[in-house]
Amino acid sequence: MKQVNWFERNFDFSYEQNIFPSLIERLGGTSLRLNDKISKIPQGFLTVKPDDKWSIQENIGHLVNLEPLWQGRLQDILNGEKYLRPTDLQNTQTDRANYNERDINTLLAEFQSVRDITLEQLKRLKEEEVYQSALHPRLETPMRTMDLFLFVAEHDDHHLARITGINIQLAKQ
Repeated sequence: MKQVNWFERNFDFSYEQNIFPSLIERLGGTSLRLNDKISKIPQGFLTVKPDDKWSIQENIGHLVNLEPLWQGRLQDILNGEKYLRPTDLQNTQTDRANYNERDINTLLAEFQSVRDITLEQLKRLKEEEVYQSALHPRLETPMRTMDLFLFVAEHDDHHLARITGINIQLAKQ
């Protein structure tokens, strides 16, 4: 099944219910799901670039690369900035990082470590901070802290699904 491209996704942040505790749980589970998924994928599949797109390891590296962005955007919201900091929409950091040359276990541990920093920041928030917002630079829509981390959880799932898709594609060859 073909997955919609990330930049073609639409997001609705109009709900008022506080889903933040569930989001923290979901974000905390990404490393566990990623480790479980990778343990079931043949080692030889991890660095293959099907259709000249990112490999499995490059998808993981991309998650590592973006974690400081999420942490910084949280600070933007908490500091009362009008806009969230922008990102490199071409993902040049991921393309240049040579993640296919890295050890997979080191890469997984690096993601866990940087995500743990984010989770610790999120667990210290007060409820009113969950509802503070800033404008997303690409979407031009207000994002509350809660919305930002729903966006992050969706981004995690997008790449987990991409990893599954690569594995299925390669297994069929």
